[in-house]
Amino acid sequence: MHWITRSGWPGNLIALFAGAITPLALAPFDLWPLALVSIALFYLGLRELAPRQAAARGWCYGFGLFAAGTSWVYVSIHDYGAASPPLAALLTLGFVAGLGLFFALAAWLWARWLRRSEAPLADTLAFAALWLAQEAFRGWFLTGFPWLYAGYSQLDGPLAGLAPLGGAWLISFVLALSAALLVNLPQLRARKAFLITGIVLLLAPWITGLALKQHAWTSPAGAPLKVAAIQGNVEQNLKWDPAQLNAQLALYRDLTFSAQPSDLIVWPETAVPVLKEQAGGYLAVMDRFARERQAALITGVPIRQANDRGEPRYYNAVSVFGEGGGDYLKQKLVPFGEYVPLQELLRGLIAFFDLPMSDFARGSHDQALLRAKGYRVATYICYEVVYPEFAAGLAAQSQLLLTVSNDAWFGRSIGPLQHLQMAQMRALEAGRWMIRATNNGMTALIDPFGRVSAQLPQFQQGVLYGEVVPMQRLTPYLQYRSWPLLILCALLLAWALLASRMAKTL
Repeated sequence: MHWITRSGWPGNLIALFAGAITPLALAPFDLWPLALVSIALFYLGLRELAPRQAAARGWCYGFGLFAAGTSWVYVSIHDYGAASPPLAALLTLGFVAGLGLFFALAAWLWARWLRRSEAPLADTLAFAALWLAQEAFRGWFLTGFPWLYAGYSQLDGPLAGLAPLGGAWLISFVLALSAALLVNLPQLRARKAFLITGIVLLLAPWITGLALKQHAWTSPAGAPLKVAAIQGNVEQNLKWDPAQLNAQLALYRDLTFSAQPSDLIVWPETAVPVLKEQAGGYLAVMDRFARERQAALITGVPIRQANDRGEPRYYNAVSVFGEGGGDYLKQKLVPFGEYVPLQELLRGLIAFFDLPMSDFARGSHDQALLRAKGYRVATYICYEVVYPEFAAGLAAQSQLLLTVSNDAWFGRSIGPLQHLQMAQMRALEAGRWMIRATNNGMTALIDPFGRVSAQLPQFQQGVLYGEVVPMQRLTPYLQYRSWPLLILCALLLAWALLASRMAKTL
């Protein structure tokens, strides 16, 4: 035990291990109790450290978490960014090391300002608040990287019923609270009132989560709609090859023409790998076909629009044809994949900084939702579905959820499975059906409880058939979002800071 709590490399190595086991609690492994073990080891390891030592330990934890959980970054950089193995490894290590700083900062703040070892119950509440603050900050800073949140581990676990109440962040808060309480229970036994309070705080969220797991917060807004989601399985290194353009357009056309009659026909992100205006004739044919079938065809297609100064801007977009309409322009762009920060300096250094379609602009935040078959559809393009608050804002206006993606960038890594899990959490939070159409998997239909009702295998060409139901009414999370939880955490952190400063002045 002293190895964990004291400074030195044994404790840092344990912290590295604790971070590295967290991805095992997430897809595709889903060993959710490991999330509790990981957070408990992190909390325990910060008990006696000075601020600088705590920062080092926090960085070790974060490095272990992201090295194990985002190894697919190497695949994107090496396989599709044309970087040599040493350079791809170096860039991946730099990326992982940078993300580790989020936990280094949280650990430093904890040891410097917030820790109250003499008051275990207050210490537990403050730690849970800090954990939530770390996840929220990581999802916002520099456009955010909201990946590997602890709350996703509970998609099939006992706490899943809390997602419609407060989203994935509420589940993360409860996991951190539970982990710290389990560590502190021996200390709480000294005072009966504190022990009883601790047991109530430990058990109540889990009982509530189990009780609400099958509770339906929303209800049907119409009859079921038949869906045909097309998975083209186009190789990433061929997708933007001009010589392959006609073959790709023919592929999606032929799969659609031969598909069973459906109300909604969905193609993945940039299924049309050319500007919408340049594919006008082709899209007119598909629009006419969809109208004849009394269907709505939804596809990813890049769009060019002029800004206020008349300058052309390019957008990653989704458009609706047939019985529906509208364009959605992607708002949350992937750094280096869809835009290059400091591009004046980085363009041309290596092929990774010159990937096709890496000069997109950000869509407006006040866009109207797409409409298909008379229903409002909240649309998320690839990376957008991993932002809880952003996704909730669109979902609250909708009756159906749609996410289109091209996960070929991840290769055969665990990235696409993690991505699917986050899409499932968005459906559970919103109490709405979600259609997920991807280039090479995982194409799926997800019900309002976050369960996959139909799915195509990865790396196979095909059409996914199924039904979705438009939903109405709002879950508590869509109504209030994370504001109640964030305000609670702010109060807890302010209380811990004030109490800690007062204790040091006495």
